[in-house]
Amino acid sequence: QVQLVESGGGLVQAGGSLRLSCAASGRAFSSYVMAWFRQAPAKEREFVAAFTFSSRSTSYADSVKRRFTIARDNDKTTVYRQMNSLKAEDTAVYFCTAKQNGWNPSMTLTYYNYWGQGAQVTVSS
Repeated sequence: QVQLVESGGGLVQAGGSLRLSCAASGRAFSSYVMAWFRQAPAKEREFVAAFTFSSRSTSYADSVKRRFTIARDNDKTTVYRQMNSLKAEDTAVYFCTAKQNGWNPSMTLTYYNYWGQGAQVTVSS
């Protein structure tokens, strides 16, 4: 069983920065894809970014390209996401998710096996 624990959410002014981390327990991370989705009030959960452990490649939603960065931490079991130039429309609950035995990222919710509890990010304008 894999457990994902997010940390680092909070309140920030528009234009500011936040860093979210997702710590994973388990084994064989070389075959994982870890991703972030977000869900704003009254909206569907949407893909934000993904990190593929085997290739160390990244992918991003168009809405966050050049503002958000996803990367693996040095301990190899934590993926963090640096969010810069935050906008009010980035306000949402952000969820960390993982695909075990995954070799390519996906923007589809059902692709992923495990989910964290979510972290609130609020951007004030």
